[in-house]
Amino acid sequence: MDIPINVEVRCADGPCGRSTCIVTGPMAQRVTHLVVRRGLLDADERLVPIDQVLETTPKSIQLRCTSAELDDMDRFIEHEYVMVSPNYFIWLPEIETIPVEHRRIPQGGLTIERGSRVEATDGHVGQVDELLVDPLDEHITHLVLREGHLWGQKDVTIPISEVDHIEANTVYLKLDKHGIEALPAVPVWG
Repeated sequence: MDIPINVEVRCADGPCGRSTCIVTGPMAQRVTHLVVRRGLLDADERLVPIDQVLETTPKSIQLRCTSAELDDMDRFIEHEYVMVSPNYFIWLPEIETIPVEHRRIPQGGLTIERGSRVEATDGHVGQVDELLVDPLDEHITHLVLREGHLWGQKDVTIPISEVDHIEANTVYLKLDKHGIEALPAVPVWG
């Protein structure tokens, strides 16, 4: 199963949003959740358990749940309101309340988004385009790396065993640039 990011998501009863990222379990070996954004301006993102994914295509994801069931799932972004003082020089400063957003990532989990940086052992090589997942056990099998410039982009499929670690929205590989060049690549058109 291919889990595309930034594509249309459909519930059992019709269109319901777009995929924004995936959440993996500890060690980034298994996908646990998909994040679905509803709406455009005041976007509301929901954590969807991966067992709710019925099927995927390169341009869409079909969920088992209805839109109403999606609305009942946990929010991905949680808001906290913090009081701050905008004026540090007055004895009785004015107090302002500002919203602060926190991602609700399950304990030990990581998020991987389309466009996350990918680093080889000898430098930057591209960005995450999507992930390939074994539908039987939901384990990530491959990372699809988008590399190149606008007119010469190509996708390279990298086995997950070649991922060293993931941190701060960056995927670090065990391969160098020459090792990546030796992997099969597919040109990207459009």
